[in-house]
Amino acid sequence: MIHKHVRSLTTTLTTACLVLSSLGDAWAAKAPNPAEGYNTTTPIKHVVVIFQENVSFDHYFGTYPYANNPASEPAFHADPKTPRVNNLLSSGLLTENPNSVQPFRLDRVQAVTCDQNHNYGPEQKSFNLGAMDKFPEFVGQGTSVAFPCADFGKGNGIVMGYYDGNTVTALWNYAQHFAMSDDSFGTQFGPSTPGALNMISGNTAGAVLSSGNPGGNIAGGASSGAIIGDPRPAGDDCNPAGKTYVSFPSGTTNVGDLLNTANFTWGWFQGGFRATSVSGGVATCAAASVGLAGSIGDYIPHHEPFQYYASTANPHHLAPASLQAVGHDTQTYTNGQPNFDTANHQYDISTFDKIVSGIAAGQLSPDLLPAVSFLKAPAYQDGHAFYSDPIDEQQFIVSEINALQKTPDWSSTAVVIAYDDSDGWYDHAFSGITNPSQSVADALTGPGSCGNTQDDNGPLAGEMGRCGFGPRLPLLVISPWARSNFVDHTRTNQASILRFIEGNWLLGSIDGSFDSVSRTLNHMFDFGDEHGRNTVLLLDPVTGQPQT
Repeated sequence: MIHKHVRSLTTTLTTACLVLSSLGDAWAAKAPNPAEGYNTTTPIKHVVVIFQENVSFDHYFGTYPYANNPASEPAFHADPKTPRVNNLLSSGLLTENPNSVQPFRLDRVQAVTCDQNHNYGPEQKSFNLGAMDKFPEFVGQGTSVAFPCADFGKGNGIVMGYYDGNTVTALWNYAQHFAMSDDSFGTQFGPSTPGALNMISGNTAGAVLSSGNPGGNIAGGASSGAIIGDPRPAGDDCNPAGKTYVSFPSGTTNVGDLLNTANFTWGWFQGGFRATSVSGGVATCAAASVGLAGSIGDYIPHHEPFQYYASTANPHHLAPASLQAVGHDTQTYTNGQPNFDTANHQYDISTFDKIVSGIAAGQLSPDLLPAVSFLKAPAYQDGHAFYSDPIDEQQFIVSEINALQKTPDWSSTAVVIAYDDSDGWYDHAFSGITNPSQSVADALTGPGSCGNTQDDNGPLAGEMGRCGFGPRLPLLVISPWARSNFVDHTRTNQASILRFIEGNWLLGSIDGSFDSVSRTLNHMFDFGDEHGRNTVLLLDPVTGQPQT
């Protein structure tokens, strides 16, 4: 296992060097190189992961590339050379589906819906040994007295609904001009936290309960083990009360640790992360926004995976010392002199936006864009059913990508659009089980499945509760180096994003991680052209259509 360098030792050495103030120029020599100067195995110098919430592949791409195109909605017309996609339409499951409710189109005015059941065990039950035919029975959730929501008269059958290119127009346009996968899955079953952790570490094992009732948050309801639910990161000042709180022990590794060890710049940027007030050193994150679903707080702690690790946490939501300090590990340099930053790579989304807009305007150096950036929308724009929606989500995604395309960094940037879980929304594809499990939480029985006798290899890291791959999820790559109008059929998962980052910057791997059994994203790129494609696609954030 690769361990985080010891920050106290770094601080001690830095203090000693400060005494030698006449050696200021030597400090500059030790500073990390600008991201453009990093040695990489591909032409990609900047990876930006836009990590959204709760969408299955068929929920957004079930009829791609054919949209209904009613007169009142943004139109979508596909390139006739669009490659075949494995979806409801191509598989014949649009009208002859084995589920008790047939799939149906959700209109653009039906953007706000009920949230579906996306827990670890019920998701496995809905798969029904791979028959994929029990979604209304086990994960469908319509309106109720306790949780009133919009199911449009479908009840639990709402889980079979899908959108087309008249609602998720931007994503369909990105798929037309860049690369999309139709064979990418959640690394394991379950909700937001496992998906986020798998994307940055490929590993949910070894979590330790700090307080609260673990319930379904840790496999088997134990005091430690694999995370299968949504516990909150222990110590985060902005946690809600009355929840389960967990953390990972010292020495547990994520991709941020790997990037720190190799001295590469990176950051997690999340809507609402900035403290709105501080009292007695304790932060409050009270920022809220209003979308189509109403008002909701911007920051959701269990969507912030780096907060679960002491090595990468910013529990008091401290702001960076400056924009120049963003992405650097503890110590940064200005005019040859060291600065000290306490944000520890965890920032508000506004920080990223200031950097990108400043670079685009020529007011900031392009060097300030980190090598690796993870973007998390404020809650109302993250795409999660019930409190968010695909239209508000589209505005966030398009605004961020439009801004990046206006910078000189765009020629060496790859944007990855990915999702943390399926929300339980119906998808017809079953990947088979890569990593089995025999936890009491597992419900997908049968040969080679969760809940059955383990195969000869056993579960990764010997930890139960990591059954996967789980549901199929959207995955897109937008970049001058991405293949155009390309559908990748290579089987990948959330940890494939980790695998690509590890490979591009030669970071090594993480013990017990799914990265060892994950394919990379390289098939979605064409690195054969020395200069890449001069591709810029600016979309309207409201309609998702190309700007004129």
